[in-house]
This record gives sequence, C-alpha cells and structure tokens, in this order.
Amino acid sequence: MCADTPDTTLPDYKQTLALPKTDFPMRAGLPKREPGWLDRWAKLEVYDRLREKEGRTPFILHDGPPYANGNLHIGHALNKVLKDFIVRSQQMMGRDARYVPGWDCHGLPIEWKIEQQYREKGKNKDDIDVVDFRQECRKFAEGWIDIQRGEFQRLGVTGNWADPYLTMNFHAERVIAEEFQKFLMNGTLYQGSKPVMWSPVEKTALAEAEVEYHDHKSHTIWVMFNVASAADFPNTGACMNTDLLSAKVVIWTTTPWTIPSNKAVAFNPAISYGLYEVTGTPDECWATVGDKYLLADNLAAEVLTKARLEDGQWTRLRDVSADELASLTLAHPLRGINGADGFWDYDVPMIDGDHVTDDAGTGFVHTAPSHGQDDYECFVARNWIDRMTHNVGEESEFLPHVPLFAGLQVFDRKGKEGKANTAVIDKLVEAGGLLARGRVTHSYPHSWRSKAPVIYRNTPQWFAAIDREVGDGQDTYGKTIRERALTSIDQLVKWTPQTGRNRLYSMIEARPDWVLSRQRAWGVPLTCFVKKGLLPTDPEFLLRDEAVNARINEAFETEGADAWYKPGAKARFLGNEYDPEEWEQVFDILDVWFDSGSTHAFVLRDRPDGAEDGIADLYLEGTDQHRGWFHSSMLQACGTKGRAPYRGVLTHGFTLDAKGNKMSKSLGNTVSPDDVTKQYGADILRLWVAQADYTADLRIGPEILKGTADGYRRMRNTLRYMLGAVAHFTEDQRVDAAEMPELERYILHRLAELDHVVREGYAAYDFQGVYQQLFNFCTLELSAFYFDIRKDALYCDGDTARRRAARTVMDLLFHRLTTWLAPILVFTMEEVWLERFPGDDSSIHLQDIPDTPKEWLDEPLSAKWQMVRRARRAVTAALEVQRTDKVIGASLEAAPVVHVREADLLTALKSVAFEDVCITSDIVLSGDPAPSEAFRLPEVDGVTVVFEKADGEKCQRCWKILPDVGTHSHPATCKRCNDALG
Repeated sequence: MCADTPDTTLPDYKQTLALPKTDFPMRAGLPKREPGWLDRWAKLEVYDRLREKEGRTPFILHDGPPYANGNLHIGHALNKVLKDFIVRSQQMMGRDARYVPGWDCHGLPIEWKIEQQYREKGKNKDDIDVVDFRQECRKFAEGWIDIQRGEFQRLGVTGNWADPYLTMNFHAERVIAEEFQKFLMNGTLYQGSKPVMWSPVEKTALAEAEVEYHDHKSHTIWVMFNVASAADFPNTGACMNTDLLSAKVVIWTTTPWTIPSNKAVAFNPAISYGLYEVTGTPDECWATVGDKYLLADNLAAEVLTKARLEDGQWTRLRDVSADELASLTLAHPLRGINGADGFWDYDVPMIDGDHVTDDAGTGFVHTAPSHGQDDYECFVARNWIDRMTHNVGEESEFLPHVPLFAGLQVFDRKGKEGKANTAVIDKLVEAGGLLARGRVTHSYPHSWRSKAPVIYRNTPQWFAAIDREVGDGQDTYGKTIRERALTSIDQLVKWTPQTGRNRLYSMIEARPDWVLSRQRAWGVPLTCFVKKGLLPTDPEFLLRDEAVNARINEAFETEGADAWYKPGAKARFLGNEYDPEEWEQVFDILDVWFDSGSTHAFVLRDRPDGAEDGIADLYLEGTDQHRGWFHSSMLQACGTKGRAPYRGVLTHGFTLDAKGNKMSKSLGNTVSPDDVTKQYGADILRLWVAQADYTADLRIGPEILKGTADGYRRMRNTLRYMLGAVAHFTEDQRVDAAEMPELERYILHRLAELDHVVREGYAAYDFQGVYQQLFNFCTLELSAFYFDIRKDALYCDGDTARRRAARTVMDLLFHRLTTWLAPILVFTMEEVWLERFPGDDSSIHLQDIPDTPKEWLDEPLSAKWQMVRRARRAVTAALEVQRTDKVIGASLEAAPVVHVREADLLTALKSVAFEDVCITSDIVLSGDPAPSEAFRLPEVDGVTVVFEKADGEKCQRCWKILPDVGTHSHPATCKRCNDALG
C-alpha cells in the first residue's frame, strides 16, 4: 500500500487531535451585529464605569464642536474616529481619558435656514418677534443634535453622550457673555469703523475664519488719474519738472465699484518708475498720441499692450523719482463728470506704501481706505481716519448720497454680480478716465457658509485689540493678546504635525484685530452698553460696571441669552444706578468663533469632568481650524486666561474621493458614513482611518473600502485561530517564560518590543504606525510563522511542556492583541473578548493594556531567531519549487539537505529543531560546500538547499513521514503520536 493512501482499517486518529475549537464566525456580519454591542455598552454604562477607576491622571481631549445643522459627512466621521482612537488608547494605557462631545448651536447657517422657512411661508423675518425667532433657531439645532449624536455613536465613539456641551445651553450662554465682559473690562474691547469682510447675501461682517477663496471672474480696469498739481520736493525744496503736470498716473484694479470711494494713490519708493509717452495709436484705442503715463518700468510694456498699443507706439522719456511722485496731487478720475454735483472734485494725494509691488498691475495702487485692509492701514498711519467714506450699504448697494450710482449693487442677494461694476466702468469711459479694460479669473474671497462672494466694507464694528496691553495682570506670557498667543504657540503647545505650529504662528503674527460683532439675531449678544452722544474714543463711551455685568449673567444663567431681548431688559440690567435714556443697548451678536473659542471656560473649567486647570491636553480638528477653532480659542483664552487653552494640537487633512478630487454632491462622488456602516460596518470605516496617514488628505471610495475589508478579514482570521488555540486554557496549564522553548521566548520578546511600539505609537497619535505593526505581526509573524510552526504541537502533542508553553503564549498574545487593537476595532475586539470571556459584566473596553515584563526582552535570542527565520525562507522557497512542479504535495514529504556557509548560523540551526521550523519531516544540516545544482535564494546568502524526499512511512495522525512509523503499539503512528495516545 502506498504511504499516502490511508488504511481504512486503521483507527480514525483525527478524533484524537486537539484541533482548535471556537464558535467565532469567519463572517463578521458587522452591520447587523454592531448595534447590539452599542446597546450592550449603554446597558453596562462602560463610559461611566471607567470614570470610577481611581488614582489615574486625567487626559482631556476637548471636542471641537461640529455645527448642528445636517447629517454627518465623511469628514465628520474621520474627525470623531480619530478622537475616539485617542480617548480609548489613553484610557487603556492607564489615564482617566474623559471625552465630552459638544455642538456649536448659534450662528448664521441655522438663522439662514429659519429665514428660508419663513420666506417659503411668505413671512418676513423682521416681522417676527426676536425671541420667538431665536426659539425657532434653538428648536432647529436641538433636532439636529439628536440626529448627529446617534450618527456619532453608531461609529462606536465613546464619550459622555448623555450630557454633552451645547453652546446654546443657558450656562454656556452665561459664560460666553462673561468671557466677552472680560474683554470689556480689561480694555481690549473697542468700537471701530474700518473695512471688514462683509457678506451682502447674509448681511453681516465675517471673520477671516469664515472666509474661503474660490475662483471668480472679475472686471479688470486700468484707470488714469490726471496730475492736478505738484508741490516743491518735500526734502530739498527743489521744483519738480513741469512735464509731469500733463501726465497721468495709471492704476489697475479688479474692483471697479471701489473707484467712487478712492481717496489716494499709493506707490513704493523702492520701485523704478518712468514717464512714458504715446507716439502712435491703432484704431479703437482710448490712448491718444502725446499722452504721458507714469508707470512702473517692470510693468509698462504690459500695461501699454493692454491699452492696445503696439511695439514702437510709445517711448520712455525719463526716470521719475520717489520725491517727484510724493509731490504730486491727482484729480479723481470722475472729477467734473456731469450729474455728480462736484461729489468727486477733491484732491487725491500720492502716498508711499510697502504693500505696492511691481509683480502685477501698474506699480501704483488705487487706495479706497473703506474697502481694503492695506488701504485702511495706510490711512491709520497718517491719522487720516476722518477721510473714510461710507458709500456702500449692507446689501453692497451704493447709498442714496452717492451720485450716479445710488442703489446699484455689487452683488445681489443670491451672490450674483449686480450692476455697480459696469455702471462705474461706463462712467469712467464717459469721463475719459479709462485706459483699458478686461476680465480676469482669480482667487476671490467667499463666505464659508453661503459660498457667495464678499466685499470689504467700512462699517462700525466691535473689535478685540490684539496689540493693546491687557489690563488683567496675567502677563506671564506677554502683555498683549498677540504676544501671549505667539509665546503660547512656541512654549506651551505640542504640535502634531509640527507644520501646524508654523501655520498658526504666521496667521496670528500677521492678523488684524478680531472682529467680534455680527449683525444677526441667533447668538450671544455683545452684553454691553454705550453712552449716547459720546464718540467711541471717549473713555466714558463704554459702560464698565461689574454690578451690571453680574445682573446680566444671573439672568442668562436662568433664562439664557434671550433675556437680553425681552421687554425692559435695558432698565433691568442697568439697575437704579443708571438712566436708561442715557445709554444705548448693543444688539449685535458675537462671532460664533467667540462662542466656540470660549468653550474652554464652560467645559474644561466649569464641568466636574473637565480639567482642574481649565486646560485641555489636546485639541484635534482638520487643518482648516488653524484659521478657525484653534485660532479663535487661542485669541479668546489669551485675552481671558493669559495663555493657550490647550497643551497639544493635532490636525488632520481633508477627505477626498478615490481619484483625489474634492467631494461634491453635484459630482456624485461623496461617501456617506451611514452608507459605509450599512454595507461594511463601522469597524471597516474605523480601520480605513487607522490605515491612512491622516496628516495628509485622505482618499476614500468603493475600491479603497473593499481593500480595507480584505485586510480586516485577514486580521479576523488570525484572531479566530488564536481563539481556537486557547479554548479551555486554564491557569494550571500556564508555563513560566523561563521554562519555555526558545521559539516561545522569541515570541514573548516580540511582544515586549511591540508593547513599546504600541504605547509609543498611541502616545504619538501614530495610529497608522500602530496598526501596520500589529497587522504585519499578526499576518507575517503569527499566521505565517509561529502559528504555522506550532500547529503541529498544538494539534498532535499530548500534555507536553511544549504544548503548554505554546498555549500560554497564545493566552498572552490574546490579552495583548485584543487590548492593543480595541481602540481601533472597537466592535470586533468586543466580539473576540466575549467569545472567550462571556458574561453580563464583561467588556474589552473595561480592560487596560496589560503590563509586559521587561524580562521578556532578549536581544541575543532575537538576533538568533532572525537568522533562523532568514534561513527558513530559503528552505520554504526551495520546497515551493518542488510543490509547484508537483514533486511533492506538502512540505512534510520533504527532508532537504541544507548547506550553511556560516558556522554561527549552522550552530544556531542545529540547536532549534530546524525541521519543525521548516515544517518538514526531517532535515539535514551541513557545513559542506553546496553542490552547483542546489537551490539558492538571492536574498539569503550563504544558505543553499538540496531537495530530498523524506524517508519512511506517513504517520496517520500527524502526517510526518518518519522511519519509525508502524513500529509502535498504535498502528501507523510515530513515537510522538503513539505516546500522546497513551
């Protein structure tokens, strides 16, 4: 009978094998099973029970509040899952990791939605009582909070979901008002009239954080300012050459609507300028022969070409010095135009400014201080604030006092271009002030919320002065908000990645004062009063009274911010000390970024599950929050606490589709978290996050998710095998590490190494690194190496020391792998844990990562087994050739001769039962030179393999082919199996 043909008269030895036993399914069925685990954790009150663990150092990840106005998108899922990784891993490493989720509830998007509902019913918002309107906004936010809470929980995100923080809670509104009052009392609050980003669609000022840039097609015009007069040179008293009196200064702008508000033209003394004369013109050209233009030399040819002049139709007459330019006074290009009644018959000075360049344009900048930040700063520096214009209203319309253009809008209520630009251009043509015109597509500011274009507009607004000394005595990190912020960035905050530091530092270093006020209704009002009849610069303009503040705050605590809008509020808050007729109540609301920037006060400081010092260990949001929440929180806290409200900041990228495109509903390339959980389960979505480099933009799509699911199945199979191997393991079977075979001690060494890697990785928020290490360990070192080798001992040995050691290692692997992976695969690790430790009170998420003895580390042993594994690769590769050629069906049919060149390696291989390592029935190790026909694996130098078949009969129990098979009391068995059968 052939050795490979089983003898049907023999006993069925398969029944005697200790095969793995587990009910853990191969198919996960996550979409259906995950909700059950969520219910179980709620019933167990896992989050609350973790808070009961005593003696732990708190770790506070402060949640940046999402906005309560719609279903979650994949970016929300990325953010919350990353936060959950951190909270769970910190908890399992021994911290008291508290997580209070929160929501941003005030602001324009919700207010805009309620306005739309009114419009659909034919109602006007202005006809609705403001308190009733605010209640509608509150109800709208509450509805979405409940929806989003369920969606976040479905992702397996742990936290205090029963008691989240809301910026619209009464206590929160009270604290936001208190935080504002600190700016009022410490001298940094002021009312100013300056250009701010203004949304004509939403009719409110916007902060930098509320503006994003998109391509926009604008008019572009080259406008001529006639020289009206010239003074003596400021420095020498010398007279200017009279040839400039007939010249025209040319400016270029993409905002023709700002020309009616022009008050100066700026130049840069560092730029080379020249006087150019037109010597010839083609047809249809606004230039005429003899015209003289002042232009920057680097831009002159480009400008004159735009004016349709051809080469040879102009000449450069001479240099023009900075002194000459400074001596000029210009005429407004609309001076003298019919119907204007002299509105623009004022002088336009030439001023110097560092912001002027010769990279584009003409080298001269049209300056309208009411409609540009640089323009405004130039006028502030000269104390010319009284020259500001107020020509444009809240709907971007020219106000009634502006001749020719009154009522014309820059943008209409839908964000489309109005008639203002074309009307101004037409009048410039009529006045002979236009040299050239065109259209240009360029990056232009848009409202973050409405996506409509914005304008710079001069309006009275409330500001926090970031360069004024803060009168609060908290000067450890600086005397001004900017100084405190920059010092905090460099000295107090750890940035992940470090580039976040540079981005926020540069933003705060260059930013203007913070615009705090918005002209809306749904939010926390600026709880202050101003004295009627006084200018904002008057020291008595603002009412600063702690008793008044206290009355306001007490009312907000019990009634919310609606108290500010109720009848009699002014008299109520002013009390008997002040005459309400002498004071004006401010009804602007605070920038919502002030709301969220204040959360450190009512979450970290005031809650019992907050931070003792009111400072978070970590803020975590997307990279856009360098201009948003990270930024506003820094400014707000530096104005009230004197320092940053966080010790660490982590930023992640944006989510893109599989091709790297931005997701858009119109393109149909969005990925919904709900769709992913329904198809694959939340653990697959979480695994997608763990596998990605979140510091860059992340791609997601069907094929990417399919690959993630395939990797998950490989990991699941490893865990399933491990469960089967430790079935019925008991403590009396445990073996001390010192008594284990080398292979087991090598695996323990790897566990000790991985314990360090995992803890360091989690501490550094390197989830990709942690998961890659664990995945590779499970698939390459366990499934393909250790499990592969030891399944023979586990299945076929009797109660041997080797089998007990292997099972002990399996138990140690189980406790570490389940806890290491639990922060990432929250549902699957719960399933694995309950498979082994069922019970009403059992949960992996009540466990900590177990301590790993340092004694397990054994570098010499590891070095030896690295050599063994290297040699093994050569043997398995040689056997694979024979299997492919169908010389053998399984590696146990082989007994190869392995030639080893290095004596140290040969000694190591002879000491470890190398045939078991290679899963062959026998192996011969030789230091003799290898024959030429021996198999060689190029990457394993010095190890060659000569294939030989195993000698003997096949053991019908373990399938090894050995000479002694058939010579024992149990038929057709080898000695090991015979002894195991007893």
